[in-house]
Amino acid sequence: MLKRKFILLTIMNRTYIVITVVLTIMAIALTITTVSSTTIVSHPLIKYYGVKGQVYSLNWAGYAVPAHEYTVTSVAGSFIVPSLTCTKQTTYVALWAGIDGYNDSTVEQAGVLGECSGGKPTYSAWYEFYPSPAVFISGFTVKPGDKIYVNVTYIGNGEFQIVIKDVTENEAYTVTGSVSNALLSSAECILERPTVNGQLTTLANFGTAYFGQDYTNVMGTCYATVSGSTKAFGAFPSVVEIIMTAYNGKILAEPSSLTSDGTSFTVTYVGGK
Repeated sequence: MLKRKFILLTIMNRTYIVITVVLTIMAIALTITTVSSTTIVSHPLIKYYGVKGQVYSLNWAGYAVPAHEYTVTSVAGSFIVPSLTCTKQTTYVALWAGIDGYNDSTVEQAGVLGECSGGKPTYSAWYEFYPSPAVFISGFTVKPGDKIYVNVTYIGNGEFQIVIKDVTENEAYTVTGSVSNALLSSAECILERPTVNGQLTTLANFGTAYFGQDYTNVMGTCYATVSGSTKAFGAFPSVVEIIMTAYNGKILAEPSSLTSDGTSFTVTYVGGK
């Protein structure tokens, strides 16, 4: 696999090859994602149609809590890492929780990326202070079935603290970063097809993904703090269901209704293109 990538990229750019090979070797050693991890970013919502309580998007599926600017100060989310069904096609899926991105141009988030490449799945933990690219967490390994907790908190002066924890393995990582012009205007628990080299990817077949405390037993997820009030997503009147579709309108991934306590939902894979 490395040899094939080397030959292809030699034609395109010799300087980039050396970096790519080194990063790929490092990634394999750490059992995180392969070379594509250096170019993957999770973007703000690409919305093309919406009605009250429901939005259609080209890249997101799940739930968001839109709010007035500068009122969202924390989000806590949880999900179970899904098992991917891979073919020879390269496909991706990202699951995450975060602040912003629904109706503004920044996102402060963390989660897990699943990638199918060469018929095999790999899984990686990452965080992102978008528009900066995603940062993959060295040595933080995840596998299907692991329960993941994410907390993103605004700590003031444009800075955010992100905590991501593999509850199953009792492994945690904390990082602080700054984002210019973050509007603090939404909270999300999302499944996404990420962007690679500026292009939306093909969605990986993840089967069914499970979000929130009713499925993970991680209490207080999916919850948001808005104007000082911390509540389950479903307790906010502004909560929005997001359905992922292709450019032609075909549904790619569809969330269930929220559970009765407003914390939890599933997302079902429908199609890849």
